[in-house]
Amino acid sequence: MPQNNHNNTKAMLSKKVEEAINAQINAEIWSAYLYLSMSAYCHSIGQPGMANWFQVQFHEEQDHAKILFNYVNSRGGRVILKAIDAVPTEWGNILEVFENTLAHEQKVTALINNLYDIATQEKDFASQSKLQWFIDEQVEEEESAQTIIDNLRMIKDNGYGLYMLDKELGARTYKQASPLASSED
Repeated sequence: MPQNNHNNTKAMLSKKVEEAINAQINAEIWSAYLYLSMSAYCHSIGQPGMANWFQVQFHEEQDHAKILFNYVNSRGGRVILKAIDAVPTEWGNILEVFENTLAHEQKVTALINNLYDIATQEKDFASQSKLQWFIDEQVEEEESAQTIIDNLRMIKDNGYGLYMLDKELGARTYKQASPLASSED
C-alpha cells in the first residue's frame, strides 16, 4: 500500500478538531454566500452602498474560510468540503437585512467559541492560538452590524438619512484578512 509522506513531518490535528474546523469552513463559505445574497437584495432595492458593504462581507467570509483551509493543511489535516445549503434571498426591508446580519454573526460567534472549546478540550494550543484571531474578529463583526442597525433605527424616514447611510457604507473597501496577508499562512 503506498504511503502518504505528505503528513509525516507535520503536527497532526486531532480528528475532533479537524472535523470541527471543516464544519467551520463550510459555515464560513455559507456566510459568504449569504452576504452575496444580501448584496443582490440591496442592489434590487436601490441601495448600492449597502450592496457594496455586503460585497466586502462576502470577501471577508471567503478569507475566513481560506484561513481555516490553509491552517488544516498546515497541520497535516485534510479539508473536506461539503454542499452549501441555500440562503435567504428576500427580506422585508433594509433594517431586517441588518438585523439578520447581526443574528447571523452572533451564531458564527457561538460556532467559533464552540470550536475554541473543542481545541481546549483536545489540548490543541496551536488551534487555540489560530482561533483567537477569529474570536477578536467576531467582536468587530457584531459591533459593526449593531452600529448599522442603530443608525437605521435613528433614521425616521426613507429619504435623506437612508441616502447618507447608503453613501457611507458604499465607501467601505475590502482589505485582505491579516492572517492571509502574512507570509506565515
